[in-house]
Amino acid sequence: MGVSFDLFGTLVDADRPTDPAAAVAAELEKRDVRVPDDWADAYAEPHIDAPEGAEIPLPAHVSRALASRGVDYEGNAARRAVVAAFDPDVETRPGALEAVAAARDRGPVAICSNCSVPELVGRTLVRSAFDRDDFDAIVSSVGCGWRKPAPEIFELTADELGVAPADLVHVGDDPGTDGGVEAVGGTALLLEEVSLADVPDRLATVSADEHSSND
Repeated sequence: MGVSFDLFGTLVDADRPTDPAAAVAAELEKRDVRVPDDWADAYAEPHIDAPEGAEIPLPAHVSRALASRGVDYEGNAARRAVVAAFDPDVETRPGALEAVAAARDRGPVAICSNCSVPELVGRTLVRSAFDRDDFDAIVSSVGCGWRKPAPEIFELTADELGVAPADLVHVGDDPGTDGGVEAVGGTALLLEEVSLADVPDRLATVSADEHSSND
């Protein structure tokens, strides 16, 4: 059995801009990039035709939004602006450390997180109470190209842990995204149904059921 955890809203609380378009605009201006007058509209419009379930990295979206308004810039200003705009304060949620420790007692453990901002998952972990070594794999949508609930991200997570998708237990807070693990035969533990404090006991139950079915 392998266990994966959603990051944001499950293991940690991380603040995000109340107005992402405005936050990105402010960081673009710091980098001498002209922000168009209708930036809020440009930011909200789709600019990249991606397959269903695919992740669109936010810097790519911002770059295309600027280009749609005839804005040119040099270097990687769009990426740096996005990374700076989404630079969070982070709090580790109560029970998170214990839940991950209990998962490690059962098998390999991963982060499986939707995140369109490069570097944000790593930066968040550094600012949390976790160590990078607490996880055998870190899979983010911006890194792998697929967003939960797309089956591909769960299949990749299972592969990174060396288990079959059906043997993956995923812990998360969003039924619409984290519940997608069930489409590949895995098990979802959703925080609307079980608290982080109860995750260790639920993992023990899932593990016992798995061993029973294999006997």
